[in-house]
Amino acid sequence: MRKLFFLFIAFCFAGPAIFGQNVSFVGTTDKAVVVGQQFRVNYTLTTAGDNGKDIRFPDTKDFDNLFGPIQSGYSSYTSIINGKSSTQLSVTYSYTLAAKNEGTFTIPAVTIKVGNSDYKSNELSVKVLPPDKAAQAAAANSDQQGGQGGQSSAPAGSSDDVFFKAIVSKNSMYENEGFLVTIKLYSLVDVVNLGAYKFPEYEGFIAQEIDIPANAQMMLENYNGRNYRTLVMKQTILYPQHSGKITIPSGKLDVVVRVRTQQRQRSIFDDFFNMTQDVKRTITSSPVTIDVKPLPTGKPASFTGAVGDYKMTSSITSNQIKTNDAVTVKVDISGNGNLKLIKNPEITFPNDFDVMDPEVTNNTKVTQSGVSGVKTIKYNAIPRYAGDFTIPKAEFSYFDVKSGTYKTLTTDEYSLHVVQGPAATGGNTPIVNATNKEDIRFLGKDIRYIRTGLAKFHKGDFFFGTFGYLLFYIVPFLLFVIIFWIYRKQVAQNANIALMRTKKANKVASKRLKTAARYLNENKTELFYDETLKAVWGYLSDKLNIPVSVLTKENVDANLVKYGATENLIQDFRNILDTAEFARFAPAQESGKMDELYDATVQAIDKMENTIKK
Repeated sequence: MRKLFFLFIAFCFAGPAIFGQNVSFVGTTDKAVVVGQQFRVNYTLTTAGDNGKDIRFPDTKDFDNLFGPIQSGYSSYTSIINGKSSTQLSVTYSYTLAAKNEGTFTIPAVTIKVGNSDYKSNELSVKVLPPDKAAQAAAANSDQQGGQGGQSSAPAGSSDDVFFKAIVSKNSMYENEGFLVTIKLYSLVDVVNLGAYKFPEYEGFIAQEIDIPANAQMMLENYNGRNYRTLVMKQTILYPQHSGKITIPSGKLDVVVRVRTQQRQRSIFDDFFNMTQDVKRTITSSPVTIDVKPLPTGKPASFTGAVGDYKMTSSITSNQIKTNDAVTVKVDISGNGNLKLIKNPEITFPNDFDVMDPEVTNNTKVTQSGVSGVKTIKYNAIPRYAGDFTIPKAEFSYFDVKSGTYKTLTTDEYSLHVVQGPAATGGNTPIVNATNKEDIRFLGKDIRYIRTGLAKFHKGDFFFGTFGYLLFYIVPFLLFVIIFWIYRKQVAQNANIALMRTKKANKVASKRLKTAARYLNENKTELFYDETLKAVWGYLSDKLNIPVSVLTKENVDANLVKYGATENLIQDFRNILDTAEFARFAPAQESGKMDELYDATVQAIDKMENTIKK
């Protein structure tokens, strides 16, 4: 009896919570409506078989409750699992409202009773637009003509009833500062079909696309006094790569719209029959010009072009390890900005460490506020000798747009104690007390055997004063002069930074292309195109002695002509850049196209090396 009593009490308290988990009460309505016009608000109740009752709509001063509630939908679903049946009911209640004033208002939660419990719906935010001025004028004119027995005509369409435009979130920004570009369609008529389109090209920008839902619906928006139905077709976060005035060119779109046909004389039948026809149009968006400001002076030494808002943290796998065991320093850079393209901070390991290429992982998402997330860099190294070492701090600098200043973040400094692992073969034990390889001493081979027996002496020829004796002094002197001359020449060349960049351009590009080839074999499409772009832009920057920050396709063409490059070679580089930039943010490409791009890049750089001799 005691157990039954406790079970009854538990059921009384837990029962409502258990059943409450099967009840949902959700409200939906249009996000934008017109003041004075009627619109519907639906509330859907989903329960495990119990109908709702006593639904209560709250009083609100912003909307008139014209009618409701009425039951506009009902469905029932029964399932049987393991011999047990369960029923789910769905009931929709509708209200007809009208907004009183313009602005953005909130419809409070609606309450309904299910069983012995009350449930509240979600609140709804509604943007109320002003009346359409042209529609009001047309209605007034129609009433006037109708009263006079005159004629009425419905337009067959004009250039203002459907158009699309590029909308930028800001018209002025800094280099590498992200901003939003929205391609939006506006229509006063029914859009039957969207045909071929050519969106604006973003030359001079790094672009990050925002995913648009496939089932995106048209929304109501007031623009220039007219209430258009709008559809967001494309959204992109752009990062300008150089300062100055940059123009986003126009785009084209083919649409099929349904318009009313011209009527000569209005009759009573026009109220019953709406005469329409489908018309195909090609609409063009207007170009948009933005002002890109250069970054202020006073850049820190560790600044590599990052613009945005960032944080940086670091960690190390262990402060005590054995020789030949790997140690990893992990750096996380988080925030909002073009995370994928920021350069990695430089972690300096001691000389006695074998350092591997860092592993980079990007966990980012693209939203209307920009690219945000975390970029993780893992630096792996293997100590070969025992001792105490220090891994110094690394710096990462960026330009903070909000404060208009440069900020520098630093990692932690790590002290690493390395103990000797398994002894090496031959009994030789390396011991290190500092970070220089010159301090290494080997024990076990510092004792030599003493030779026994009588020494034998051999009489040699007299060498002093001979020709060989003179050569013994002359040849080293001549070698010293030659080596000194070569050294001075090398120092002079190294002092010419522009010349050294030009000479090493092919070597740096080849190293990046090897990395691109590895990504090609691994079928990592995005990484392949990223590395190919870096190789080509970096090569042109070094070869033509133009900083990457001001490098554009136009000044590349002009400088290649100065150096005697052929028109075909110039066109090859332009095709490579266009293909790689488009493919980075397009759907996955065929592997054959990637192979062709890689071969074309290698051939173009070879032709350049044969053309420009420095």
